[in-house]
Amino acid sequence: MLKQIEGSLGIAEAVALCRPGAVCAYPISPQTHIVENVGKLVKEGKLEDCEFINCESEFSAMSISIGASAGGVRTYTATASQGLLFMAEGVYNASGLGLPIVMTVASRAIGAPINIWNDHSDSLSQRDSGWLQLFCESNQDAVDTHIMAFKIAEEVGLPVMVLMDGYVLTHAFERLDIPSQEQIDSFLPEYQPTEYLDPKEPISMGAMVGPEAFTEVRLLQQRKMYKALPVIERVTKEYRELTGRNSGGLVECYNCEGADVKIVMAGSSVGTALDEIERLSKEGYKVGIISLKAYRPFPYDAMREAIGDCKNVVVVERAFSFGARGIIGPEVERAVRGTGTEVHSVIAGLGGRAILGSTVKRIADLALAHELKDEVTWVDVDPKVLNNYLKDVEGVTFADGPVSDTAIIDSVKNERK
Repeated sequence: MLKQIEGSLGIAEAVALCRPGAVCAYPISPQTHIVENVGKLVKEGKLEDCEFINCESEFSAMSISIGASAGGVRTYTATASQGLLFMAEGVYNASGLGLPIVMTVASRAIGAPINIWNDHSDSLSQRDSGWLQLFCESNQDAVDTHIMAFKIAEEVGLPVMVLMDGYVLTHAFERLDIPSQEQIDSFLPEYQPTEYLDPKEPISMGAMVGPEAFTEVRLLQQRKMYKALPVIERVTKEYRELTGRNSGGLVECYNCEGADVKIVMAGSSVGTALDEIERLSKEGYKVGIISLKAYRPFPYDAMREAIGDCKNVVVVERAFSFGARGIIGPEVERAVRGTGTEVHSVIAGLGGRAILGSTVKRIADLALAHELKDEVTWVDVDPKVLNNYLKDVEGVTFADGPVSDTAIIDSVKNERK
């Protein structure tokens, strides 16, 4: 059914269609509207047989989610930013226990300084937590990905984070096609847990494991991650056949045939890039967009196939690792290792700074001119802000234009007090 609704309400309706038995809620912008709307659906009786639990913190929300899932109940929660960090201990426990919890992360910057706007620093900070992580390009993609996430989580036996950009998607009103309950019931079977706590047949979950077996436990967890790749592909195929929509998957290529440069992106900025690339193609630009849909597990084979014989690849990073070089970029580089393909990362869109069409054009121009010499380059940087902050540091000024990591290192070397 077509509806003109807020993204958060679309997600709430999608979650309700999956018939969770427990929803654990604690508000933090920009995910609050999602759990609020799920709560309304429970109160109105539109989501039956569901325990909606108002928690006192994000840590409690994840802890109760673990308890509910361990008790054999389909479980959902949502969070963002500092909230995700507050529940981090539980996040790792959920994956280590193999619990198929689905959680929305309405991505938002991490402070300090306080910033409530969108980037990917919260979700990517948990990249090693053992959760599957699926990016969404649009609200329709997010609606569909949440539904697929429950099926993927339950088949693989691992929790799933559905990553959607805060405010840009969660608070945007647009036309969404919400599937019918009959469609989802045919796609997602009634939850049948394979291992759960039952007083009639007591077992232990999460017992202590010493050095003699801990490595093997982690190896088996890694095996589940690898198992997830074909499951994501198959579930995506089934869902696309059901709805006729091109949501989900591992990677998606746009305008990539014969491209001189391919730009790897994730999340809502893909839409902006597509509009700009379509315009630039009329001017003779040969630039393709690769949308990264599954970040964990990382789809190395699919990424290598998407890049193909293109030797000039740029990764747009909306988060970064302090003291290192990019986050997604090194994964892309591993995918094409030995092929002679150059992979460069650009840092953009931090703390809600818009990735505009002009940003995409600037990145394309730099790549086509082979001016991205460093592994990492910062674009859309305001030198006035930098130089004003460093005005008392003799020997350090930043010029207008992109800033390479080499320039940052040189500024440290040139610093005179």
